[in-house]
Amino acid sequence: MKDQRIVIGGGGGFIGGHLTAYFRDKGFTNIRAVDIKPFDEWHQCFEGVENLQLDLKQLDNCRRACEGATEVYNLAADMGGMGFIETHKAACMLSVLISTHMLVAAKDAGVKKFFYSSSACVYNADKQRDEDVTPLKEADAYPAMAEDGYGWEKLFTERMCRHFTEDYGLYTRVARFHNVYGPEGTWEGGREKAPAAISRKVILAKEAGNHDIEIWGDGKQTRSFMYIDDCTKGIDMIMHNDVPEPINLGSDELVTINQLVDIVEDIAGIKLKRHYKLDAPKGVNGRNSDNTKIKEYLGWAPSIRLRDGMEKTYRWIHDQYVAKYGKGAAAKASA
Repeated sequence: MKDQRIVIGGGGGFIGGHLTAYFRDKGFTNIRAVDIKPFDEWHQCFEGVENLQLDLKQLDNCRRACEGATEVYNLAADMGGMGFIETHKAACMLSVLISTHMLVAAKDAGVKKFFYSSSACVYNADKQRDEDVTPLKEADAYPAMAEDGYGWEKLFTERMCRHFTEDYGLYTRVARFHNVYGPEGTWEGGREKAPAAISRKVILAKEAGNHDIEIWGDGKQTRSFMYIDDCTKGIDMIMHNDVPEPINLGSDELVTINQLVDIVEDIAGIKLKRHYKLDAPKGVNGRNSDNTKIKEYLGWAPSIRLRDGMEKTYRWIHDQYVAKYGKGAAAKASA
């Protein structure tokens, strides 16, 4: 079945690009990657893949994307790190047009399997007020009190997937991603997430010789971060196994943001003076993935250590920084 058509919505994005590479490496020869961005803005763009620039908010474009598809992976959404989703709530909610139209188009096209990328932002905020957070079980999404904007759109689409299965027989799978990071991701510009933002700040401080770093919040907020290779493997396993309910896909290695900075400093071989921007967007105080169910369903869970993943991520961002700005550019600018 390596010639079956696989469609990846959001194929020009960070996770979508890695998922395209994952299936290419497994020998699949009929992959269609779809994204709204111009091709020169795609995170990864591959020869031998049918690459389409389409706005998936439009139903006709979703029909074009799903035509002849056996499997559809919908990762397309308007999103970014906490600095973006807390200030672009309407834009995040409008992703419901993508979600709705892709489900309709997949059903009408006779797609066999449909995957939707949800988020840990669906979880009830009252269960995430303490840094010493109890890992979030799937049932903790209800009673509903999701992240305003982005989280509500994700939770609504989870329900749509459920009802498309119940009412139309569409095979759907839903994974709740927990903070995915790795090479080829956004590392500047306002949409980057904490691992990339902190890596960039450490690189800039080291290059400039100005050993200071600004941290959003008090640094005590806790998170888990999943390396991209665990994410793509998990998507594949969830799609092709009996996982009939939304399920966590994330690492359960909990760290504070201060500990994440410690890791990046150690990789860079530098110690920085920390300044805390307490009025910056920081999200919930604590969030971690309970992996009990994914282990029950799959006998597997994300396991790549944060230190190992951050080593690769930091090195890649460093190379991107030097390629774009030149080695020593920050020091020259501050002179």
